Amino acid sequence: MVWLPRVPCVAAVILLLTVLSPPVALVRDSRPWFLEYSTSECHFYNGTQRVRLLERYFYNLEENLRFDSDVGEFRAVTELGRPDAEN
Repeated sequence: MVWLPRVPCVAAVILLLTVLSPPVALVRDSRPWFLEYSTSECHFYNGTQRVRLLERYFYNLEENLRFDSDVGEFRAVTELGRPDAEN
């Protein structure tokens, strides 16, 4: 075994670690994050004589689809909700 002086040995280890380590960009968590959620609301008028149901669907804090029981069908709020409203 060949023994190298301390400074060149440390330099060789640093060089080896630099070459063999993956780039910082590959280590970073690059998974896309998104938020999808829905809300359901019941509104009661005159006690329980009249009930209105609202279901709202959101993607990344933007409402894209809505069901209103007064209308009786799903309606697209944005283009993203159009395919779901048409089905």
